Amino acid sequence: MKFLHIITFTLLLIGGLNWGLYGLMGWDVSVWLGGMSSEWAKILYLAIGVSAVVVIAGHGKDCRMCGKKMM
Repeated sequence: MKFLHIITFTLLLIGGLNWGLYGLMGWDVSVWLGGMSSEWAKILYLAIGVSAVVVIAGHGKDCRMCGKKMM
């Protein structure tokens, strides 16, 4: 499970940085992959979306703050 967590966390970082760059400067990382309509960009965005679902689904047991009982 640690490997899955590392992969999903890395993909979410890439996605978050991409949206941050797009919001600040209008620059999109997918330009390096051939633009938004290229197959590589679609695969990357699909992987980022699946990663978000995996992290959301396992959040309660994986999160250090939410997994512990609060006093």
